[in-house]
Amino acid sequence: MSDSPCTSIETVPEFLVHAIELETESVQRYQELADSMETHNNEEVAGLFRRLATFSEEHADEVKARVQGQQLPEIPPWDFKWNCPGSPESDCMEGEVSYLMTTRQALELALHNETRGRDFYAHVAETSANAEVRRLANEMAEEETEHVQLLQKWVEHAQHLPEEPQEDMDPPNMPE
Repeated sequence: MSDSPCTSIETVPEFLVHAIELETESVQRYQELADSMETHNNEEVAGLFRRLATFSEEHADEVKARVQGQQLPEIPPWDFKWNCPGSPESDCMEGEVSYLMTTRQALELALHNETRGRDFYAHVAETSANAEVRRLANEMAEEETEHVQLLQKWVEHAQHLPEEPQEDMDPPNMPE
């Protein structure tokens, strides 16, 4: 992973907190993006982001089900072990989002972020000294790999779609 965390995750509770945060932030971010796309009448891309939010929500629910009854540590945002301001699947996409983005652009962005999520889990699986953390991280990496493969297929099928966004017939009035 090119921007891998500097330290490894060594306990199951710490790993689970990271997994919950990653998946929960992913849900929130995809929902925000879908809302923004709907506001700007980009329904096709909004639907794509809603579907991706559902995938992340399912992952978050699976992780939360594993932790029922466990006491998890509280980790402040600045102590999460990833090199992005937010989790690998969410905040690293700030500069690439536009209300005029095409379905193809949205798919490529989602593929990038799902790949980062997969790579995060794979990195944990490779670097943790704890066998159970490695097992859980491998399992999560495999699930994210399924999302990556699905998105790769979607991107492949979207090759015929326009690469350039449509012209905004009513652009925002921005001061110069």
